[in-house]
Amino acid sequence: MTYKYDIKNKRIFVAGHKGMVGSALVRRLGSEDCEVITAPRAELDLLNQEKVRAYLKAKTPDCVIVAAAYVGGILANSSYPVDFLYRNLQIQNNLIEGAHEAGINNLLFLGSSCIYPKFAEQPIQEDALLTGPLEPTNEWYAIAKIAGIKLCDAYRKQYGRQYISAMPTNLYGPFDNFNLESSHVLPALIRKAHAAKAAQAPDMTIWGTGAPLREFMHVDDLADGLVFLLQHYNGAGPINVGTGSEISILDLAALINDVVGFEGELLRDLDKPDGTPRKLMDSSKLRALGWSSSIDLKKGVEQTYQWFLENQDIYKS
Repeated sequence: MTYKYDIKNKRIFVAGHKGMVGSALVRRLGSEDCEVITAPRAELDLLNQEKVRAYLKAKTPDCVIVAAAYVGGILANSSYPVDFLYRNLQIQNNLIEGAHEAGINNLLFLGSSCIYPKFAEQPIQEDALLTGPLEPTNEWYAIAKIAGIKLCDAYRKQYGRQYISAMPTNLYGPFDNFNLESSHVLPALIRKAHAAKAAQAPDMTIWGTGAPLREFMHVDDLADGLVFLLQHYNGAGPINVGTGSEISILDLAALINDVVGFEGELLRDLDKPDGTPRKLMDSSKLRALGWSSSIDLKKGVEQTYQWFLENQDIYKS
Protein backbone atom coordinates (compact mmCIF):
# COMPACT_ATOMS: atom_id res chain seq x y z
CA MET A 1 0.00 0.00 0.00
CA THR A 2 1.39 3.44 -0.97
CA TYR A 3 2.09 5.69 2.01
CA LYS A 4 1.63 9.44 1.79
CA TYR A 5 2.28 12.03 4.50
CA ASP A 6 1.27 15.48 3.33
CA ILE A 7 3.59 18.09 4.86
CA LYS A 8 1.58 21.02 3.52
CA ASN A 9 0.78 23.40 6.39
CA LYS A 10 2.57 21.08 8.83
CA ARG A 11 4.82 22.42 11.58
CA ILE A 12 8.15 20.59 11.41
CA PHE A 13 10.76 20.85 14.17
CA VAL A 14 14.33 20.37 12.93
CA ALA A 15 16.59 19.52 15.88
CA GLY A 16 20.19 20.38 15.08
CA HIS A 17 19.37 23.08 12.53
CA LYS A 18 22.81 24.72 12.83
CA GLY A 19 24.65 21.58 11.77
CA MET A 20 25.47 20.50 8.24
CA VAL A 21 22.47 18.17 7.87
CA GLY A 22 20.05 20.32 9.86
CA SER A 23 20.86 23.47 7.89
CA ALA A 24 20.42 21.58 4.61
CA LEU A 25 17.02 20.35 5.81
CA VAL A 26 15.97 23.89 6.72
CA ARG A 27 17.00 25.04 3.23
CA ARG A 28 15.12 22.19 1.56
CA LEU A 29 11.97 22.54 3.67
CA GLY A 30 11.98 26.24 2.84
CA SER A 31 10.74 25.30 -0.64
CA GLU A 32 7.77 23.41 0.81
CA ASP A 33 4.51 24.87 2.04
CA CYS A 34 5.20 24.08 5.69
CA GLU A 35 6.41 25.86 8.85
CA VAL A 36 9.94 25.04 9.99
CA ILE A 37 10.58 25.29 13.73
CA THR A 38 14.12 25.61 15.09
CA ALA A 39 15.62 26.28 18.51
CA PRO A 40 19.11 27.68 19.16
CA ARG A 41 21.18 25.99 21.85
CA ALA A 42 20.70 28.98 24.17
CA GLU A 43 16.95 28.36 24.00
CA LEU A 44 16.94 24.56 24.18
CA ASP A 45 19.59 22.25 25.64
CA LEU A 46 18.96 18.91 23.94
CA LEU A 47 20.88 17.14 26.72
CA ASN A 48 18.24 18.24 29.25
CA GLN A 49 15.29 15.85 29.23
CA GLU A 50 12.84 18.09 31.09
CA LYS A 51 13.58 21.09 28.87
CA VAL A 52 13.14 19.02 25.71
CA ARG A 53 9.84 17.61 27.00
CA ALA A 54 8.56 21.06 27.93
CA TYR A 55 9.65 22.59 24.61
CA LEU A 56 7.93 19.95 22.48
CA LYS A 57 4.74 20.14 24.52
CA ALA A 58 4.72 23.93 24.22
CA LYS A 59 5.51 24.09 20.49
CA THR A 60 3.46 20.99 19.53
CA PRO A 61 5.01 20.44 16.09
CA ASP A 62 3.36 17.92 13.76
CA CYS A 63 6.68 16.24 13.07
CA VAL A 64 10.19 16.07 14.57
CA ILE A 65 13.38 15.51 12.57
CA VAL A 66 16.31 14.36 14.73
CA ALA A 67 19.31 15.80 12.89
CA ALA A 68 21.14 16.76 16.09
CA ALA A 69 24.13 14.64 17.07
CA TYR A 70 27.61 14.77 18.55
CA VAL A 71 29.80 13.87 15.56
CA GLY A 72 33.42 13.55 14.47
CA GLY A 73 35.96 11.45 12.60
CA ILE A 74 38.22 8.54 13.57
CA LEU A 75 40.49 10.59 15.84
CA ALA A 76 37.61 12.21 17.73
CA ASN A 77 35.77 8.90 18.16
CA SER A 78 38.90 7.22 19.48
CA SER A 79 39.71 10.06 21.87
CA TYR A 80 36.24 10.73 23.33
CA PRO A 81 34.29 7.43 23.52
CA VAL A 82 32.14 8.56 26.47
CA ASP A 83 31.06 11.72 24.68
CA PHE A 84 30.15 9.90 21.48
CA LEU A 85 28.12 7.24 23.25
CA TYR A 86 26.54 9.06 26.19
CA ARG A 87 25.81 12.44 24.59
CA ASN A 88 24.22 10.92 21.51
CA LEU A 89 22.08 8.60 23.64
CA GLN A 90 20.92 11.60 25.68
CA ILE A 91 20.10 13.79 22.67
CA GLN A 92 18.16 11.19 20.72
CA ASN A 93 16.39 9.65 23.72
CA ASN A 94 15.21 13.07 24.89
CA LEU A 95 13.84 13.96 21.45
CA ILE A 96 12.20 10.62 20.67
CA GLU A 97 10.68 10.18 24.12
CA GLY A 98 9.77 13.86 24.25
CA ALA A 99 7.97 13.62 20.89
CA HIS A 100 5.92 10.69 22.13
CA GLU A 101 5.06 12.42 25.42
CA ALA A 102 3.92 15.49 23.45
CA GLY A 103 1.64 13.35 21.30
CA ILE A 104 3.69 13.87 18.12
CA ASN A 105 2.97 10.99 15.76
CA ASN A 106 5.61 11.57 13.05
CA LEU A 107 9.37 11.57 13.60
CA LEU A 108 12.41 11.06 11.37
CA PHE A 109 15.58 9.84 13.08
CA LEU A 110 18.94 10.29 11.38
CA GLY A 111 21.45 7.51 11.86
CA SER A 112 24.69 6.71 10.05
CA SER A 113 26.18 4.08 7.77
CA CYS A 114 28.60 3.18 10.60
CA ILE A 115 25.78 1.22 12.28
CA TYR A 116 26.58 -1.72 10.01
CA PRO A 117 29.19 -4.44 10.71
CA LYS A 118 32.77 -3.72 9.68
CA PHE A 119 32.83 -6.65 7.27
CA ALA A 120 29.23 -6.53 6.09
CA GLU A 121 28.60 -7.90 2.61
CA GLN A 122 28.80 -5.11 0.04
CA PRO A 123 26.77 -3.18 -0.97
CA ILE A 124 25.36 -3.05 2.56
CA GLN A 125 21.67 -3.88 2.83
CA GLU A 126 19.50 -2.79 5.75
CA ASP A 127 19.17 -6.35 7.07
CA ALA A 128 22.94 -6.45 7.77
CA LEU A 129 22.26 -4.55 11.01
CA LEU A 130 23.51 -6.44 14.10
CA THR A 131 24.92 -9.36 12.08
CA GLY A 132 28.59 -8.82 13.00
CA PRO A 133 31.15 -6.74 14.93
CA LEU A 134 31.36 -2.99 14.34
CA GLU A 135 34.33 -0.96 13.14
CA PRO A 136 36.24 -0.27 16.41
CA THR A 137 37.22 3.29 15.43
CA ASN A 138 33.61 4.51 15.56
CA GLU A 139 31.73 1.86 17.54
CA TRP A 140 30.67 4.30 20.29
CA TYR A 141 28.79 6.51 17.86
CA ALA A 142 27.42 3.47 16.02
CA ILE A 143 26.03 1.88 19.19
CA ALA A 144 24.22 5.11 20.08
CA LYS A 145 22.68 5.29 16.61
CA ILE A 146 21.62 1.63 16.70
CA ALA A 147 19.88 2.33 20.00
CA GLY A 148 18.05 5.24 18.35
CA ILE A 149 16.79 3.03 15.53
CA LYS A 150 15.57 0.44 18.00
CA LEU A 151 13.88 3.09 20.17
CA CYS A 152 11.96 4.35 17.12
CA ASP A 153 10.96 0.77 16.33
CA ALA A 154 9.89 0.25 19.93
CA TYR A 155 7.57 3.28 19.81
CA ARG A 156 6.16 1.99 16.53
CA LYS A 157 5.49 -1.41 18.04
CA GLN A 158 4.17 -0.38 21.45
CA TYR A 159 2.34 2.85 20.60
CA GLY A 160 1.81 2.78 16.83
CA ARG A 161 3.93 5.87 16.25
CA GLN A 162 5.10 6.63 12.72
CA TYR A 163 8.75 7.00 13.70
CA ILE A 164 11.20 6.19 10.89
CA SER A 165 15.01 5.90 10.71
CA ALA A 166 17.13 6.98 7.74
CA MET A 167 20.78 5.94 7.39
CA PRO A 168 22.81 8.44 5.34
CA THR A 169 26.10 7.47 3.75
CA ASN A 170 29.22 9.65 4.22
CA LEU A 171 28.18 13.29 3.85
CA TYR A 172 29.87 16.53 2.87
CA GLY A 173 28.84 20.05 1.92
CA PRO A 174 28.25 23.56 3.32
CA PHE A 175 28.63 23.89 7.12
CA ASP A 176 30.76 20.75 7.30
CA ASN A 177 33.40 20.46 10.03
CA PHE A 178 36.85 21.34 8.62
CA ASN A 179 38.69 21.09 11.95
CA LEU A 180 41.54 18.62 11.41
CA GLU A 181 41.23 17.30 14.97
CA SER A 182 37.60 16.22 14.62
CA SER A 183 36.55 16.25 10.96
CA HIS A 184 35.65 13.43 8.59
CA VAL A 185 37.89 12.52 5.67
CA LEU A 186 36.50 14.67 2.85
CA PRO A 187 36.49 18.07 4.62
CA ALA A 188 39.84 17.18 6.22
CA LEU A 189 41.34 16.56 2.78
CA ILE A 190 39.91 19.84 1.47
CA ARG A 191 41.52 21.78 4.31
CA LYS A 192 44.84 19.93 4.01
CA ALA A 193 44.99 20.46 0.26
CA HIS A 194 44.14 24.14 0.66
CA ALA A 195 46.84 24.58 3.32
CA ALA A 196 49.41 22.72 1.20
CA LYS A 197 48.61 24.92 -1.79
CA ALA A 198 48.81 28.11 0.27
CA ALA A 199 52.19 27.04 1.70
CA GLN A 200 53.45 25.91 -1.72
CA ALA A 201 54.30 22.59 -0.09
CA PRO A 202 55.93 19.88 -2.20
CA ASP A 203 53.59 17.18 -0.88
CA MET A 204 50.54 16.33 1.21
CA THR A 205 50.06 13.29 3.44
CA ILE A 206 46.89 11.24 3.85
CA TRP A 207 46.12 8.70 6.57
CA GLY A 208 46.65 5.00 5.86
CA THR A 209 47.03 3.28 2.52
CA GLY A 210 44.36 5.25 0.67
CA ALA A 211 42.86 1.95 -0.47
CA PRO A 212 39.55 1.98 1.47
CA LEU A 213 36.49 2.58 -0.69
CA ARG A 214 33.88 5.09 0.41
CA GLU A 215 30.59 6.51 -0.82
CA PHE A 216 30.01 10.27 -0.51
CA MET A 217 26.77 12.22 -0.78
CA HIS A 218 26.30 15.98 -0.88
CA VAL A 219 24.21 17.10 2.07
CA ASP A 220 21.69 18.89 -0.18
CA ASP A 221 21.06 15.57 -1.91
CA LEU A 222 20.49 13.99 1.48
CA ALA A 223 18.04 16.71 2.54
CA ASP A 224 16.01 16.15 -0.61
CA GLY A 225 15.97 12.40 0.03
CA LEU A 226 14.89 12.89 3.65
CA VAL A 227 11.98 15.13 2.70
CA PHE A 228 10.97 12.46 0.17
CA LEU A 229 11.11 9.76 2.88
CA LEU A 230 9.08 11.87 5.25
CA GLN A 231 6.35 12.08 2.63
CA HIS A 232 6.48 8.55 1.19
CA TYR A 233 7.91 6.08 3.73
CA ASN A 234 6.58 4.54 6.92
CA GLY A 235 8.49 1.40 7.84
CA ALA A 236 10.39 -0.12 10.76
CA GLY A 237 14.15 -0.47 10.85
CA PRO A 238 16.72 1.56 8.94
CA ILE A 239 16.42 2.69 5.32
CA ASN A 240 19.64 3.57 3.50
CA VAL A 241 20.18 6.91 1.77
CA GLY A 242 23.17 6.85 -0.57
CA THR A 243 24.40 7.49 -4.10
CA GLY A 244 25.35 3.96 -5.12
CA SER A 245 28.83 5.13 -6.22
CA GLU A 246 32.16 4.66 -4.45
CA ILE A 247 35.71 6.00 -4.67
CA SER A 248 39.00 5.12 -2.96
CA ILE A 249 40.41 7.58 -0.43
CA LEU A 250 43.50 7.97 -2.62
CA ASP A 251 41.39 8.83 -5.67
CA LEU A 252 39.26 11.17 -3.56
CA ALA A 253 42.41 12.99 -2.41
CA ALA A 254 43.51 13.32 -6.04
CA LEU A 255 40.08 14.68 -7.04
CA ILE A 256 40.17 17.21 -4.19
CA ASN A 257 43.70 18.30 -5.08
CA ASP A 258 42.54 18.87 -8.65
CA VAL A 259 39.60 21.00 -7.46
CA VAL A 260 41.75 22.96 -4.99
CA GLY A 261 44.61 23.35 -7.45
CA PHE A 262 47.32 21.66 -5.37
CA GLU A 263 49.86 19.99 -7.65
CA GLY A 264 52.22 18.46 -5.07
CA GLU A 265 52.85 14.77 -4.39
CA LEU A 266 50.38 12.64 -2.41
CA LEU A 267 52.10 10.72 0.40
CA ARG A 268 50.60 8.03 2.63
CA ASP A 269 51.13 7.62 6.40
CA LEU A 270 50.98 3.85 6.78
CA ASP A 271 51.15 4.11 10.59
CA LYS A 272 47.65 5.59 10.61
CA PRO A 273 44.51 3.38 10.48
CA ASP A 274 42.46 2.84 7.35
CA GLY A 275 39.16 2.14 9.08
CA THR A 276 36.61 -0.08 7.34
CA PRO A 277 38.06 -1.42 4.06
CA ARG A 278 34.91 -0.78 2.03
CA LYS A 279 31.57 0.83 2.79
CA LEU A 280 28.97 1.12 0.05
CA MET A 281 25.30 1.37 0.93
CA ASP A 282 22.61 -0.54 -0.94
CA SER A 283 19.99 2.18 -1.45
CA SER A 284 17.79 0.13 -3.78
CA LYS A 285 14.94 0.21 -1.26
CA LEU A 286 14.83 4.02 -1.50
CA ARG A 287 15.26 4.02 -5.28
CA ALA A 288 12.33 1.63 -5.57
CA LEU A 289 10.19 4.24 -3.81
CA GLY A 290 11.09 6.71 -6.56
CA TRP A 291 14.07 8.78 -5.34
CA SER A 292 17.76 8.83 -6.31
CA SER A 293 20.66 11.27 -5.80
CA SER A 294 21.55 13.86 -8.42
CA ILE A 295 24.68 15.81 -7.36
CA ASP A 296 27.92 14.63 -9.01
CA LEU A 297 30.87 14.18 -6.60
CA LYS A 298 33.28 16.55 -8.36
CA LYS A 299 30.62 19.22 -8.76
CA GLY A 300 29.70 18.80 -5.09
CA VAL A 301 33.34 19.09 -4.00
CA GLU A 302 33.74 22.25 -6.10
CA GLN A 303 30.73 23.81 -4.41
CA THR A 304 31.94 22.73 -0.95
CA TYR A 305 35.43 24.14 -1.54
CA GLN A 306 33.91 27.44 -2.61
CA TRP A 307 31.88 27.50 0.62
CA PHE A 308 35.06 26.77 2.59
CA LEU A 309 36.89 29.65 0.88
CA GLU A 310 34.07 32.01 1.81
CA ASN A 311 33.96 30.81 5.44
CA GLN A 312 37.52 29.71 6.24
CA ASP A 313 38.01 32.31 8.96
CA ILE A 314 35.97 29.99 11.17
CA TYR A 315 38.74 27.39 10.88
CA LYS A 316 41.83 29.54 11.43
CA SER A 317 42.64 27.93 14.79
